Order: sequence, then structure tokens, then C-alpha cells
Amino acid sequence: MVRKSGLQSFCSRGESAQAISFLSQGRAILAEATSAGPGHTSGPGLFLDQNENFAADRPAHLQGILEGPALNEREKIFERIREALKVKAPHPGHAPESGAPVPAAAVTQARQWLPLVGDTKEARLELFRQNATVLRADFHLVPTRQELAGLLLAIRDSEKWTKIGCHGGELTDFAVASLGLPVCRTDKGYEASELESCSAGITECDALVAQTGSVLVTSRSAGGRALSVLPPHHVVLARREQLLADLPDAFELLQRKYGTNYPSFLSFITGPSRTGDIERILVLGAHGPKKLTIICK
Repeated sequence: MVRKSGLQSFCSRGESAQAISFLSQGRAILAEATSAGPGHTSGPGLFLDQNENFAADRPAHLQGILEGPALNEREKIFERIREALKVKAPHPGHAPESGAPVPAAAVTQARQWLPLVGDTKEARLELFRQNATVLRADFHLVPTRQELAGLLLAIRDSEKWTKIGCHGGELTDFAVASLGLPVCRTDKGYEASELESCSAGITECDALVAQTGSVLVTSRSAGGRALSVLPPHHVVLARREQLLADLPDAFELLQRKYGTNYPSFLSFITGPSRTGDIERILVLGAHGPKKLTIICK
């Protein structure tokens, strides 16, 4: 009765004919949904799903979601993926709206917020050495191939390597010939269990980044996706001319080298695999190689 009197009071204020009609419909709905007066039985209440008009102006798929069977978590994930795939992704380094390359001003502005690097090759080489040491990676600078071979043999003997994983390349082929060990080549057919049994994985790279002490690798420069991950010791063979100053230089290199035909995998390897999830205790080798050695010729 309070609801009815409230509506009657509202209608007595000289509202328009449309408003009065709307309120009259509201009184009818409330009269059906609420209890009747003394001596009468209560009418059935209204439920949202019983009134089809409530969803008449909604998309059909939304009503289907509301009325259909509940999705489990797995189906929800797949549904989100399907929705995301409907949106075409831009090429890396290009704006999603116009497809234009990222302006040079944006790169310059990014450098203002990144750590400084030296202006000379020697300064950047020393910065890379310092960062790699802090990250617990071993960095060696060798002037000749003979010294490269000697260093690889010393590591082989100290760690008692029995088998190595490798891919085709100028430096990696030289390393394979120098070590004289059984080889699992990832640029040919191989079993994952065979690669996992290797003492070390030896790869080349796309670049070294002095700013972060990182090694930039892709599936094309490092023999696929698994070679730099499965063996417990990752050995990277690089050239001095591959040393870059900072991360913007690294992304510019990727654009020049691969254009719109990007590899299926690229990674900035910054020290050996590590985690500190459990009680903030640093553990090496949790999700990949426990040891990282970078040899620059």
C-alpha cells in the first residue's frame, strides 16, 4: 500500500501524459508483484528470466550467455582467446591505428629514461662485462680462435661434458670441431630427450646489449627454441661487432634484420635462469640453464 500511494502522490504533480502512462504501467506491475489486500491470495512474483522484454534490446549472444549453461574455466579462457583473435595485430614496431613506423622522437625520449651507456666501444664492452658479472654470468673476451678453442676445452674438462647440443653456424661449427664430443644438432631432426641429456647447449646470437648485460637470441640465430633452454649450461658465442649500446638499438636491429618476417621466438637472456619466489631465496636454474657463459671473439 505504501508503494501504491507513493506512485499516486507522484502522479498528482501535473506530469506529462507519457509519464502518467509509464507510471500507470508501473502500478500494474507492482500490484501483480506485491501481496494483495486482506482476504486475497498473493499473486505470483515476477522474475527477470520470465520477462522476455527485459532482454529485447540486448545482443542475442548476451542473452544466450545468461540463459545458457555455465562455462567452466577452460571454456572461458578459450572464449577470450577467440575474441582476441578477431582483432588484427599490427606488425611489431608499428602503430595499431595507421601502420606507420614508430617515430625517432619516441626512441630518443625512451633513451632519456634508460640507464646511460658509454660513448666508445671499450666503455660499452666494460659495461657489458660488469652487468654480466652482477647477473652471475661468465663473460670472456678472446682475441683469436685458438684462444676460443682453448677456453672451450678447459670448460669441457672442468665440467666433464659428455655431449653437446648445437646448431649450424660459423662459430658453432668451429666449437663442435674443437670439442670433439657427440653432438645433438637442433637444425636437424632430434628428440627432446636427446637434447635434454646434453651437458651444454652452444649457440650464436643476434646481439649483446651493454645496457642490461643481455644476450639477444631468436629461433633463427640460436638453433630454435629449445637449445638455449634445455641443457643445464648455455654457452653463447658472439662477435665484438654484435655489441650494442642499449635496448632501442636492439629493437632497431630486429626491425632491420627481419622486417615484417619476425622469427617465432626471440628472447633477451639476462643472466642464468633464476627465481626468488620461495622466501626470497635466489635459486639458479629453476626454469632453464643454471649456468650462462658468454664468449666474445
